[in-house]
Amino acid sequence: MSGQQPAEAGHEPPVVVCGEGLGELAARLGLPQAAAPGPRLTLMQLDGQLVLAGDERLYGKPLAADFVAGKAAHRRRFGGGRGQLIAKACGLGAGKGQASAMPSIVDATAGLGRDAFVLASLGAEVLMLERVPAIYALLEDALARAQQDAETAPIAARLLLEHIDASLGLAEAIAKTRHAPQVIHLDPMFPHRDKSALVKKEMRLFRELAGDDADAPRLLEAALDVASHRVVVKRPRKAPPIDGPAPHHVLEGKTSRYDLYVHRSLRDI
Repeated sequence: MSGQQPAEAGHEPPVVVCGEGLGELAARLGLPQAAAPGPRLTLMQLDGQLVLAGDERLYGKPLAADFVAGKAAHRRRFGGGRGQLIAKACGLGAGKGQASAMPSIVDATAGLGRDAFVLASLGAEVLMLERVPAIYALLEDALARAQQDAETAPIAARLLLEHIDASLGLAEAIAKTRHAPQVIHLDPMFPHRDKSALVKKEMRLFRELAGDDADAPRLLEAALDVASHRVVVKRPRKAPPIDGPAPHHVLEGKTSRYDLYVHRSLRDI
């Protein structure tokens, strides 16, 4: 997930922070505070978790990142384990050509952390990078709650989180970690050109904050410079590859695919 666009002159910022005890969060992330929910999107506490809320007719129900319950819990229990396409793409599968040891992974476009949590649940250490302040705040809250839950705490211990624009500071973020990553996972926003297409409300919210990832080629270039073994790019199944070098391998699913850019075999780690 890529970065928050600056507010245009004369317009309200896209996100405000509302609620007691959130002043430090607002100051740390450079988000404005308000005494009442904003006209567009608001970060606030709801039912014990941080949510991003707006007009439900436009954005749907308040959005939260959650590693303990909901989709994350269902995918952890019934998602298919190492047979999942993302596990195979990142070298965690059980098939030929997979890593003999567990690779370290950077998810450079973390979003709500769903893919990173799957990889961590399979045993990988994952560094999550997210540059949109409001989405980073949701991730930070989800990680803190996962650390307090007995079932997810061991998984959360394998997740690290940094607030940074990976297209500009990927090497800087990685320098802070214990190990250089063997795999970098990218899931940049794919621009939808068809204005008549229906867009899910959650995705509409993301686009409100992030826009389309026009810098995806630069991010791919940065990832190829840093990853020691493999860069994995998630794309819609029929979308073109990111501009730049052609992928070496492709793993295709029903609705999405993974373009693999390989420096060396993961069997070497």
